[in-house]
Amino acid sequence: MSEHSIHLRETVRQRYAAAAVQVSEGGSACCGPEPVEVDENFGSTLYAADERDTLPAEAVAASLGCGNPTAVAELREGERVLDLGSGGGIDVLLSARRVGPTGKAYGLDMTDEMLALALANTAKAGATNVEFLKGTIEAIPLPENTIDVVISNCVINLSVDKSAVFTETFRVLRPGGRIGVSDVVADDTLTAEQRAERGDYVGCIAGALSFAEYRAGLAAAGFTGIEIVPTHQVADGMHSAIVRATKPVARPDTGATPATDDSCCGVTACCTPSEQPTDPSVTVGEAKSATGCACQS
Repeated sequence: MSEHSIHLRETVRQRYAAAAVQVSEGGSACCGPEPVEVDENFGSTLYAADERDTLPAEAVAASLGCGNPTAVAELREGERVLDLGSGGGIDVLLSARRVGPTGKAYGLDMTDEMLALALANTAKAGATNVEFLKGTIEAIPLPENTIDVVISNCVINLSVDKSAVFTETFRVLRPGGRIGVSDVVADDTLTAEQRAERGDYVGCIAGALSFAEYRAGLAAAGFTGIEIVPTHQVADGMHSAIVRATKPVARPDTGATPATDDSCCGVTACCTPSEQPTDPSVTVGEAKSATGCACQS
């Protein structure tokens, strides 16, 4: 990891550690914890009142996300859920209720102060199907093929190595598993410099991928059924978005030699930024349509 990346990661860690301390210290005050200062595009106001009212005040106050991933992940009874960058635990605790006693909700965070706050919130909530792990989202400390759903709330955009996040997420998901995350995504027309002008890195803006970059990164990791839907604008050309994708179920081994040139889709380097039609007289879309390629977007 470069020195610049190390510095960015430490900057993010310090910001979230300070937020956890602020909430923890506020929780001992007479009036309870005050929410960490954010604008209307981030934080606990993005959750329904009935959800907030069922959780410890400290979990709600520590919310720094740009959406409500548990509302879009369509969690089901008995599923195993992983929250990347779980912070004070709001999404983990909400997920634990949705998957019920036969399911389990994991939270992964690199910040000791946030992990301590999340454990305290778990005890207050009386949740027993919850486990918090220390680590980075670029190196998830779980075995492969063990998770049904991965969620995250405005954290992936903070990563200094998003391709590693996508690869690790794909690895831990079972075949047929899915992601349902909220994240900040940039218009394709914005350069990296223009994104940086719209906010600092820990403010969730400067590190955001564009829509095309996000889609290409997920596809390169192996995801299919990729859907990125903007929900509200957080800055000029920057959006909070719901991101969904699926890890495909492995096909039975037919004994055939797998194609290495993407000929089944009529293109080379299918679903990557380098894809080109094998027949130069047609477009990529026409080539995929003609061959019945499953990933025509």
